Amino acid sequence: MNKIQMKTPLVEMDGDEMTRILWAEIKKELLEPFVDLKTEYYDLGLKHRDETNDQVTVDSANATLKYGVAVKCATITPNAQRVEEYSLKEMWKSPNGTIRAILDGTVFRAPIQVNGVHPTVRTWKKPITIARHAYGDVYKNSEIRIPGAGKAEIVFTGADGKEIRQTIFDFKGPGVVQGIHNLDKSIESFAHSCFRYALSIRQDLWFSTKDTISKTYDHRFKDIFAEIYERDYKEAFEKAGITYFYTLIDDAVARVVRSEGGFIWACKNYDGDVMSDMLATAFGSLAMMTSVLVSPNGQFEYEAAHGTVTRHYYRYLKGEETSTNPVATIFAWSGALQKRGEMDNLPDLQAFADRLEKATLDTINDGIMTKDLALLCEGGAKAVNSKEFLSEIRKRLEGNS
Repeated sequence: MNKIQMKTPLVEMDGDEMTRILWAEIKKELLEPFVDLKTEYYDLGLKHRDETNDQVTVDSANATLKYGVAVKCATITPNAQRVEEYSLKEMWKSPNGTIRAILDGTVFRAPIQVNGVHPTVRTWKKPITIARHAYGDVYKNSEIRIPGAGKAEIVFTGADGKEIRQTIFDFKGPGVVQGIHNLDKSIESFAHSCFRYALSIRQDLWFSTKDTISKTYDHRFKDIFAEIYERDYKEAFEKAGITYFYTLIDDAVARVVRSEGGFIWACKNYDGDVMSDMLATAFGSLAMMTSVLVSPNGQFEYEAAHGTVTRHYYRYLKGEETSTNPVATIFAWSGALQKRGEMDNLPDLQAFADRLEKATLDTINDGIMTKDLALLCEGGAKAVNSKEFLSEIRKRLEGNS
């Protein structure tokens, strides 16, 4: 069989634990037999990030700026326990946060719906897309442990040497302090990306923060969105028959749960992280959600929205069989190949990406799925292990070639 040719490499970002194992299996079983795969490889496994002082993460993001399309495996963001487990030099920042900061884009996440797996929220009839801001908040924070009594302050020293100083808290004993920041430029890029995406798929856009409590930080987001909408997008939204509105995040949660879906919900970075996991689980599984980071300059980074499936990885290391769901990782590859084909005018590559997604969904719709979905599926299903699931997808992919 002649393999489909590529012109430009994808930036390939390998990851950690069980998703790293599945990553290799997906390439071996579903990609390399059909595509003459060209990638520029970066190992973002935690050990290699530590060995390179996290320079490999920066290099992978810069490569994405160069080549335009990347595909990323799930990675570990270390906590204190991980520092000890992996004997790390330090507690490295989230690689996703580093990449998002360099690309300055917006993450769009949407559930993958299949037959027999219905949302736990009975009113939801259509997918809900989360638009997650890709910069700042706790992912670029500074924080310190307060040892005892004293005053904590925010201090800004301007280029002219003038200071702005504000007391955070007068501590009477030990505690913690965290400082977060954001940039008008990044918030503006976030707003433009959300409005453009809403217009491209003709769906209403909701945006939520907590400006009644965060009267400067969150309110800045609200104001920038409002200014850009009124100036640049209001007329186009009205012409397209879609709406934009802002509401507090607690009100947004209530509205989302009562809705039928079919809209975009824009959230700040941390809010989007939490709410995308909630939506993915409510629609079926964390492993059933697409995720793409879109930069304002037109770069795309596709990834799975879930973690590294640590519990399954420890079972795998013991030689035990696992039924880990690879669908989101497969769709990260298909999304990247589809975009690479679009950018390079390779219709055969685009068609293959479509066939890969169809073969994956057909396998599930035929009642063959990993255990997480089988437990949710109405009408009966056959639960298989990860390798068996990939093998079933390949059978259908070969049948659709």
